[in-house]
Amino acid sequence: MKPATARKILTRWMHWTIVEQDLPPEPRHIVLGVPHSSIWDFVVAWLYYRSIGGHPRVMIKKEFFFWPLGGLLRKLGAIPVDRKNAVGVTRQVIEVLEASDSFHLCIAPEGTRKPVKRWKTGFHTFAKAAGIPVYLGYFDWGRKEIGHGPRFECSDDAMADLRAVQAFYKQKGVQGKHPGCLEYL
Repeated sequence: MKPATARKILTRWMHWTIVEQDLPPEPRHIVLGVPHSSIWDFVVAWLYYRSIGGHPRVMIKKEFFFWPLGGLLRKLGAIPVDRKNAVGVTRQVIEVLEASDSFHLCIAPEGTRKPVKRWKTGFHTFAKAAGIPVYLGYFDWGRKEIGHGPRFECSDDAMADLRAVQAFYKQKGVQGKHPGCLEYL
């Protein structure tokens, strides 16, 4: 899909406001997508990223890769992952990141659409291992605003970084499609 088409669908038909109009400058980076409370987050985020000229890659549980959905998901940039084998997923994603000249990985740190008390730190592991930046992306269903947010530099302390990332989203006051997704922050 062409960027102009994605932008038209997102802004005119779905009535979203695009906050950041340009791709992050690095050819390889990770964009967090928060809050993740609906399958529609994928649609909105994918349209946003295409509208600014990016080719997003996302990790989706392998159970969704059945015919005919699997082929469509791959075409849209989805990477099937076996959530029961976290080490294998980590190794697979890091290898792809390191081997690619251009790779825009979009991750929901919650790891699921349901409310969770503990976010996953895979984005931190990927960013540190591949030496790439993280951007604090968001899709705010309350304001209908979407953007890739500011650049976040990961330190060697994943848990401190996770707290700082969560504080950013709490301060920003983003709302998910389904209420209560960030009540635990």
